[in-house]
Amino acid sequence: MDSSSDLQAHMIPATPHLSAQTNAILVDDSSASMQVDQTENSVVARDGMQNGGTELVIYNSKRLQDDLQMIGLKIKQHEDHIKLLKSQSLKLGDSILDLQVNLGKYHSAKVDNEDHSNHQNEEETTGQILQHEKSAAGVLCQLKTRHCTQASHLTFTKDVLGIVASLGQLEDENLSSLLSEYLGVDTMLAIVCKTFECVKALETYDKEGRIIKSSGLHGLGASIGRAIDGRFLVICLENLRPFAGEFVVDDPQRRLDLWKPRLPTGECPPGFLGYAVNMINIDSKNLFCATASGHGLRETLFYNLFYRLQVYRTRADMLLALPLISDGAISLDGGIIRSSGIFSLGSRQDVDVRFPKSSGTSDMPAKYAATEKQIQEMKFRLETLQEDLKREQALLKNAKDTFERKKQEFVKFLADSSSFAIQCQMQAAREKFTPR
Repeated sequence: MDSSSDLQAHMIPATPHLSAQTNAILVDDSSASMQVDQTENSVVARDGMQNGGTELVIYNSKRLQDDLQMIGLKIKQHEDHIKLLKSQSLKLGDSILDLQVNLGKYHSAKVDNEDHSNHQNEEETTGQILQHEKSAAGVLCQLKTRHCTQASHLTFTKDVLGIVASLGQLEDENLSSLLSEYLGVDTMLAIVCKTFECVKALETYDKEGRIIKSSGLHGLGASIGRAIDGRFLVICLENLRPFAGEFVVDDPQRRLDLWKPRLPTGECPPGFLGYAVNMINIDSKNLFCATASGHGLRETLFYNLFYRLQVYRTRADMLLALPLISDGAISLDGGIIRSSGIFSLGSRQDVDVRFPKSSGTSDMPAKYAATEKQIQEMKFRLETLQEDLKREQALLKNAKDTFERKKQEFVKFLADSSSFAIQCQMQAAREKFTPR
């Protein structure tokens, strides 16, 4: 509870002769030293009034008010300490989780290395795109790989950044397959443009709204014997709403600083590995200034594709965390939740276009022991913070209890002072009007 509002709720208005302004409450941790004998206060109030000792009454009133104010200040101090300790614990817990996610990805990639002799690389991804011969992505890819001289003279292709499947990399082959299935082949083959002018140049229309097959990407496909068949997706970066939050501090990959899901206990749900948007590795040239406004691919393209898609170790972990999932989730054993209330069931679908595998874990074994040691040290610090937090909470409770006792003493003192003051006034009035 806010200390200032607590004080206002507990302050007792003063009598006309007594100033009862108490702004805060704070308790001396040894409440015994703060005890005031209520009987003594009553006697002081009675005798002071009867003997005309107004100054003595004011003195004792001021002393009680000072005690309340001191207690209030101490309560505020404990509340501030608790707030700081909670904030530090939360940040430290997030850092531990991030390191554990990195180790988890290394373990997953290590198992994947043992299960697959060949890994998806950029050349294989390009080959998979080329297999879709009559797709717009296939035509564009063919143009850049086999007709690069012709492509270099096409002005509208200068703002084509690439194909979705070729713009990100993943350290885990299994995760690459899952995210490719989540997006679907049409999205994996989507063409990514920097500007809307580029989008308009890819396809033009006559006055009746029919596609002009001899211009744009359709004309290029026809020129190399690859007529485009059917619809295709184009993503315009400058028309996407970028992520508006902060980035992880000192992260060379500029990962998004997203709030992690929390159980009522304040802990992350078991098996939570992170957000899909932060698991994509992006080439340094596309981390900054992929758009005219200076945004990179993570906060534009991949944030809009994955948004806050969560990743869990198992389907069981994912389902247990269901109340915390609002924008979809996947699990490494094949579970997919598209969005809140929409589940993807049945057997896994092997999408034939996948993200290439990055070499991000190549130096991980050398860092593995250091990372584990760092996690253990951070866990020890977290335990220390939790112990400090419990101690501060106990001190706060003791302080509030002491404040309540002291307040009752002050209330009784005011009541006694007021009662005897009235009696004295009545006695004086009787003496004044009594005939002698």
